[in-house]
Amino acid sequence: MKHVFLIDGSGFIFRAYHALPDSMKRPDGTVVNAVYGFTAMVLKLLADTDADHIAVIFDRARKTFRSDIYPEYKAHRPPAPDDLIPQFELVREATRAMGLKAVDMEGYEADDLIATYARQAREKGAQVTIVSSDKDLMQLVGDGVVMMDAMKNRMIGPDEVFEKFGVGPDRVIDVQALAGDSSDNVPGVAGIGVKTAAELINTFGDLEGVLSNAHTIKQPKRREKLMEQADNARISKQLVTLCQDVPVDVPLDDFDVVRPDVNLLLAFLKEQDFKSLFAKVAALGLSIGDNGNAKVSVASGGLSGVPPSVAPILEPLPAVQFELVQSEAALAAWIAEAQDAGLVAVDTETTSLNAMSAALVGVSLCVTPGRACYIPLAHKGPQAQGGFDFGDGADSPAQGAPEQIPLKRALELLKPLLENPGVLKVGQNIKYDMVVLSRYGVNIAPVDDTMVISYVLECGQHGHGMDELARLHLDYETIKFKDVAGTGKAQVTFDLVDLDKALDYAAEDADVTMKLYKRLKPRLASEHMNTVYETLERALIPVLVQMEREGIKVDATELKRLSDDFAKRLGDLEIEIHTIAGEPFNIASPKQLGEILFDKMGIQGGKKGKTGAYATGADILEGLAAEGHELPARVLDWRQLAKLKSTYTDALINQINADTKRVHTSYSMAGTSTGRLASSDPNLQNIPIRSEEGRKIRKAFIAEPGHTLLSADYSQIELRLLAHVADIEQLKKAFHADLDIHAMTASEVFGVPLEGMDPMVRRRAKAINFGIIYGISAFGLARQLDISRGEASDYIKAYFERFPGIQKYMDDTKAFAAEHGYVTTLFGRKCHVGGINDKNPMVRGFSERAAINAPIQGGAADIIKRAMVHLPGALAEAGLSARMLLQVHDELIFEVSDSELDATRTLVKAVMESAATLDVPLVVDVGIGANWDDAH
Repeated sequence: MKHVFLIDGSGFIFRAYHALPDSMKRPDGTVVNAVYGFTAMVLKLLADTDADHIAVIFDRARKTFRSDIYPEYKAHRPPAPDDLIPQFELVREATRAMGLKAVDMEGYEADDLIATYARQAREKGAQVTIVSSDKDLMQLVGDGVVMMDAMKNRMIGPDEVFEKFGVGPDRVIDVQALAGDSSDNVPGVAGIGVKTAAELINTFGDLEGVLSNAHTIKQPKRREKLMEQADNARISKQLVTLCQDVPVDVPLDDFDVVRPDVNLLLAFLKEQDFKSLFAKVAALGLSIGDNGNAKVSVASGGLSGVPPSVAPILEPLPAVQFELVQSEAALAAWIAEAQDAGLVAVDTETTSLNAMSAALVGVSLCVTPGRACYIPLAHKGPQAQGGFDFGDGADSPAQGAPEQIPLKRALELLKPLLENPGVLKVGQNIKYDMVVLSRYGVNIAPVDDTMVISYVLECGQHGHGMDELARLHLDYETIKFKDVAGTGKAQVTFDLVDLDKALDYAAEDADVTMKLYKRLKPRLASEHMNTVYETLERALIPVLVQMEREGIKVDATELKRLSDDFAKRLGDLEIEIHTIAGEPFNIASPKQLGEILFDKMGIQGGKKGKTGAYATGADILEGLAAEGHELPARVLDWRQLAKLKSTYTDALINQINADTKRVHTSYSMAGTSTGRLASSDPNLQNIPIRSEEGRKIRKAFIAEPGHTLLSADYSQIELRLLAHVADIEQLKKAFHADLDIHAMTASEVFGVPLEGMDPMVRRRAKAINFGIIYGISAFGLARQLDISRGEASDYIKAYFERFPGIQKYMDDTKAFAAEHGYVTTLFGRKCHVGGINDKNPMVRGFSERAAINAPIQGGAADIIKRAMVHLPGALAEAGLSARMLLQVHDELIFEVSDSELDATRTLVKAVMESAATLDVPLVVDVGIGANWDDAH
């Protein structure tokens, strides 16, 4: 035994399936793309390798011993595609027909078997080649073990492992334990990526070294996460550590290479209708009459006794073909191909993630999976210095720049394609590309979006970024931006990336997008999610593009004044806090704050974590403040003010766009588990509504001269949805009668008259009304109202007795979620709820509360999205020029010409109130003002 080849059969299957079209079928209609790709790759290996022992290792079932350690492990992975399932056994037949052992084992993953056989082979003195690109196997590299990525014909040794993980193979599992793996549901430590994990392991030696020294780490968030989630990291290490002592059924010695039974091999190839492979195998000169048990010698690149001249290398799985487009003729050919196909994946490369300030560097296209191009438009030479010359449309590249089509000319050629209504443009988060290109006069339409499709199908199950979707659905690891642009201070913008690296990175984005589209789009119909996608999400994309382009004007002078005021108040609060504490300390340090509160001041209730530091989170401080302790109350004030200053008054000034003089937020369409939009850079949805400071910040958002801001806000929409979906007759009557719903609830639950009601009683009813939507517990209500837990429990009990339909809704919703793993909104959106059947009561309770809330909050999100989709057309049809600027939960903000205020107010209110038909009326409150606060 000299050289053992261990082939990751499961990896081969999925890579083959996603690389080849599903139109490859046998005469009986069975799809065989994965079988063909697998067989071609293995035959290629047999022709090229000098191994004397070869086996193909497969996964048998998803549930393994790791599921007992952590039930959520790989639990969110979707089932295999229907047309792939029959191919699993055919692949095993192919393996046996090629004279190889097909090995799997109940309770273990293929990776564990590979690890065990690799250890056994090394103990026998043999070299080991693991044929796989799976990062989880990289922990085995070294000491006579290498990996080979057969798709890219690339060897993976210790250097390549270090390049990927930042550590050697012996520390890969420690990095993975910290970083986790969302595609496999390995939790890791939140906020710790591979790069940070590698830095920590290199500093402290191993996982336990990191965890035992976590309290010494300077970065507060990183320190807290490591201390709080140490158990997750240890569990993760168990999950990622491969088992090297599996009691395997098939001994290693059985893997010796033998001449295949040609009758069996050719019969198999003929049955699958693999004409090209049949011809190639036959051309090798193998006689049908051979006895099938002679040894195979493959060292020379062919089978024994066959001259190399007549033993051509068998074709591997077709590799991706990426073309660098540097001439108008080449670009014209791609455009023509896309026009003929009627479908093209599009991706842009830019200098920034901010779509309103990013400069366009290049465009990539893909028409057929596996074949894509990159069109560089603004790459600079390697010695380029200074900033990017944005949007000059130069007809000739800068001196020293690589050959490329001038940006202005390329866009002239691309514009008819990208705007052609007969060609569907597919993107991954295509909204970004649409905003970027719209600034160059190119308005992409119509569009589909793989990120949004994934979100509609699997909202709440996982993230929807390209890297995660490629791992999850294509079993493919994408090239990372840092791999081509560097990291840290050495990172460059994409216009400075060499074209050979830029080609692979950019073209891959378009190729992966097309493959994801082919994989995900058909599921919308089969899973009955087309309506949600087409009427809510896809239709919203161009609306959000226009809103992001519009932005909103802010008063920089007012923001600066506010920032100075906040700084002064923070200084005053700091003096007050230090006076109460009796000594100066770093208020931003949880460790120092905990020592002051619980050691020096002797406040009861302090709880130390594993590192010995006291917990001082907001919940702890709020509880202490409620007990009458002054210091934690002042610290909460200090934290809130510091956050507002750094997040808004300081940051917003720097986020004013130099060209538009406005602030442009970006809306995430796939960032929540309920369908709500999220806002970032800046986040305009988290400005406090009721606090004085929040109102002051909103005053800085203003209208242009001659215009007014109009705010249209759904009134109590979540309570109205609750009344509808839970069919609560008393609530429905109250809404129809336009009663004060909280006063009515107080009257019903507490038996008090509506006239002359104590405001405190109404406040308690309001807390219950809104708390019920979020599945509030007696403990939570007690803290909110500053009453005993028993009293809160009595309130909730009385509430359910008066409104039994709500309790039934909650019970039915939890039961449905437990059975199906998701809940649905009124409009058919699925919100998946992980952990609903978890054995841990805290995890299960959290998931149950999320399940109760999701149909209500998600339904409200659906309603405002329906309104947003209809409003631009309605305004245009009425001849009104109002521009929709912002969406903040249940509120829409418009900038309206002063001369059109009345007509716009009437139309906006009518469209929003007709966005859904419920058993209760939808009511929209409309306000106007020179600034956001006055309008709200």
